[in-house]
Amino acid sequence: MIRSMTAFASGERSTPWGTLACEVRAVNHRYLEVGTRLPDELRALEPLLRERVSARLSRGKVDLTVRLRNGEATGSLELNERLLDQLSTLATSLEARFPRLNTGLAELLQVPGVLQARAVDPEAMQAAALALLDAVLDDFVAAREREGDKLSAAISERVDGIVRIADEVRTLVPVIREGQRTRLETRLADLPQPLDPGRLEQELVLALQKLDIDEELDRLASHIDEIRRVLDQREPVGRRLDFLLQEFNREANTLGSKSVDRRTSQAAVELKVLIDQIREQVQNIE
Repeated sequence: MIRSMTAFASGERSTPWGTLACEVRAVNHRYLEVGTRLPDELRALEPLLRERVSARLSRGKVDLTVRLRNGEATGSLELNERLLDQLSTLATSLEARFPRLNTGLAELLQVPGVLQARAVDPEAMQAAALALLDAVLDDFVAAREREGDKLSAAISERVDGIVRIADEVRTLVPVIREGQRTRLETRLADLPQPLDPGRLEQELVLALQKLDIDEELDRLASHIDEIRRVLDQREPVGRRLDFLLQEFNREANTLGSKSVDRRTSQAAVELKVLIDQIREQVQNIE
């Protein structure tokens, strides 16, 4: 199963300090490049976050963003009990002096320090961030695999096209050889001085050997078997496919250079078109 390099996934998790949000997105890249945007509370965790991403992905320009939205989770703020005790003692001592003094709850909560953010537990925060990242990476890899299925289907369809062209060329080869032999014999027969029969046969063999494309067709068939095998593998195969396409292109070029017939020349062009279409798809594969 192949994977695309382009994907996106996100997730959120409530914590006592707020809501953690994580996003992972990636585009094509020759190697793995991870960029991070993290809140100050998780800066120390950056190397471990990068390590988690690298363990799951092998290629792509990956952007990892983690945000902490404070004050949205229940219990993200708490009362300063010590300060409230001090204020209560002070109010009791002033009650006799100011019997009509009343303080509402809203006024009390506005006293600096009465409400304070709950202290962050670094270890618990980091554990929550790692667990969230693992869940988001699961979704991210699944998205890559779904897109990879589409890429695999598109590549397989074009590989089937290459097979059809190669089969057609293979059936044409004997006909083309016979035609070339007939034309060469006719030209040699028109020479003022007839050639020795042994020399004539030698010239025919040399001329037909230059047109022999059996080896190219056999290598092309081998490459077809290999690309189908690679498409079924689970590990990253983008670089291997890219190398295979170079071999495909080499055989198509050789086929075109040896062609002496319009049909095989056209076949070589169609092969190169299909190979280029596969290469476009391979650029997206991890």
